[in-house]
Parts: sequence; C-alpha cells; structure tokens
Amino acid sequence: MPLNERSSTTAAASGSTRDRILDAAATVMRRDGLVRATTKVIAREAECSEALLYKYFPDKLDIFVSVLTERSPRLDVGVDLDGTATVRENVVVLVEGLLGFYAANFPLAASIFGSPELLAAHRDAMRQRQAGPQGPSSAIAHYLEAEATRGRINDVDTDAIARLLTGAALHEAFLATYQGDSIADPHALAQRLVDSLTLD
Repeated sequence: MPLNERSSTTAAASGSTRDRILDAAATVMRRDGLVRATTKVIAREAECSEALLYKYFPDKLDIFVSVLTERSPRLDVGVDLDGTATVRENVVVLVEGLLGFYAANFPLAASIFGSPELLAAHRDAMRQRQAGPQGPSSAIAHYLEAEATRGRINDVDTDAIARLLTGAALHEAFLATYQGDSIADPHALAQRLVDSLTLD
C-alpha cells in the first residue's frame, strides 16, 4: 500500500475511533449523568480500553467538553426566513425549532453546572468558537430585526421578544426533562407562545 493511502487509512480509522468514543460518552452522559460517566463506563460503551480513550483525549474533562461541543444537537434558525410566508408563521417555525433544540440539549447542558471546572472549560471552548448560550436568542432577534427592516412588523423590542421566546422554550425543556417526558405537541405550543405576542 502506498504511503499516502496508508496515512489516509490511519487517519480515517483514528477519526472513527474518536467518533465512537464521543458517541459512547454522549450516550453515557445522557443515560447515567455526569457523575457516573467514568472513563471505565465510557470505554465499555465504546467497546475499547481505557488506555485507548487517553490516546485521543488527555483527560475525562476533555472528553466531556468535546461531547458538549461536538455532540450537542444544533439549532437550525432558518437564516433565510425573512420575507417568506408570514412573520407569525416563521416565528412559529423558529419557536418549534427552539423547543426541539432545548429538549434535546437540556440533559447534557444541565450537567455542566454540576462541575465548576467543566463549566469553565466549556465556556472557554464556546468563546473560541464565538458561540454560546446567547446564540438562539440572538438568532431570533436577528430574524425579527430583518423583518422590521422590511416593514413586515411594527416597532417592537426584538431583543425582548427573542428573550421571551427562548426563555419559554428553555422552561418547557426543563419541565419535560424534570418529568422524564417529552414536550407534548411542540407545534401547538409554539403557536400558543407566538399568539401571546403582538408582532404586527
């Protein structure tokens, strides 16, 4: 096998092993919680040795931060929504997306607050990516500002509306996680939340 083929094969295997470890760690963190997510349990879930974990990650904290930054569900904020459908319909779509995003993320995200060290490491990782928990609210505000510029909504406090909607979505995710349940009918809930606002 030529050298360049061998090195690309090795890189692919390395990537797949690292991915397998992260997938296993995410599963363990969601299922068992942060305290019980030991390297021994993660290695068993990944079907590898603990020594192999440390080949890819310097310590358990790095595994956790990598899970939080690479395995957390992403929010699709629909950046090209402005000027399409109605503002109300678009905001319902955005809020329904927020509900799904927070419901999927809450168990993992909440775990970082149990460890000051993990919270600080996650905060640093988010700063390096120019990201963080303000992202969803900022995205909603940006959408509303774009619609205001188009004259499709009146003079409203876009930042306050964005914070109210993201706060409501986060609250519902907290309740669902606490109750060990899922959010019942996210679309209907999104409609109710949007109907409570004056967007025209």
